[in-house]
Amino acid sequence: MFQHGEFRATLGLENGFGLTLSINQRAVKPKIERTFHEVALNQSRNAYRGPNIRMALVDEKLPSRSVIVKPADILAYDLVQGADVRWSYILDKSVPEPPTAVLLHGILGSRKNWGTFARRLAKEFPKWQFLLVDLRCHGDSTSLKKRGPHTVASAALDVLKLLGQLKLTPRVLVGHSFGGKVALSMVEQVAKPLARPVRVWVLDATPGKVRAGADGDDHPAELISFLSKLPIEVSSKKDVVNALVQDGFSMDVAQWVVTNLRQTRINGTSSSSFYWVFDLNGIAEMYQSYEDTNMWKIVEDVPRGVHINFLKAERSLHRWATEDIRRIHVAEEQAVEEGGGVEMHVLEDAGHWVHADNPDGLFRILSFSFQGF
Repeated sequence: MFQHGEFRATLGLENGFGLTLSINQRAVKPKIERTFHEVALNQSRNAYRGPNIRMALVDEKLPSRSVIVKPADILAYDLVQGADVRWSYILDKSVPEPPTAVLLHGILGSRKNWGTFARRLAKEFPKWQFLLVDLRCHGDSTSLKKRGPHTVASAALDVLKLLGQLKLTPRVLVGHSFGGKVALSMVEQVAKPLARPVRVWVLDATPGKVRAGADGDDHPAELISFLSKLPIEVSSKKDVVNALVQDGFSMDVAQWVVTNLRQTRINGTSSSSFYWVFDLNGIAEMYQSYEDTNMWKIVEDVPRGVHINFLKAERSLHRWATEDIRRIHVAEEQAVEEGGGVEMHVLEDAGHWVHADNPDGLFRILSFSFQGF
């Protein structure tokens, strides 16, 4: 179990998503939490002291000099495993890789947004495991101090590097809002053809232009601007919630935003304050990239073996233009002829926060992606 030492091995790894990594790997014993019948492996670091990853697509050459890197040096993550999963990237390599799904949060979110939903999936589908990550500049990945540019593409590349280090080939990618474009960018960046079919879910996001909601809706760009005016440390979550609501943001969004606050004790006193666990400058750059990034090419020319599902929330604050929906339906017909797949779904009784507004409906729609294993 590597409790009293470590193993080191220099090797070139290629995972089914088309990544080759040259690593000198050190085993670390993961922290294990048992909830219900699944296992959650939590990996994050408070500070990044490791070297940069050397990474290339499969048709590129890597330097012979290896580097030492652990998955938690790339992104903070949780691995929620069903009761039948016995796999671990640092343990017995003879254990077959279980089917894996990657769940990606939206802008100003974190992997915790998916925690309850992932545990429910793991309970219902015990042969599966679910990888939840904090994207760059978000949550516990903020301390890793990623180099810019902070874009949809660089966020996608981070996740691909993590998968390569874990030696996992996901069968399902689920991304909410910004995370949906990250999932599409992951498919765009990997070598083709894919090692195995992959199903992509883009939740309440279009492939192209981001259209603001109607008057009275919560606008992410305005929210980021408002947060940038707040101090780095605040004395009360309630004060932040009140300030957001007074400025016109909804109570739901205000309460969601303060999940990014962590409590810290003031030295020498019994008092405490709260600090933000995100890099707001980096997030502002990421959101601008989200607005500017156009992923229609991958949707209208779907690689063989890829099935892309778009889910529109019935009460979405993001306007889905008639032209967007028309292009997706055209892509549906074309993908069938070319061996890929594109589908459009609507989640009733839900706003933009689909996994909070209607988790039962979302669960029913996503479930068929995990059946048959």
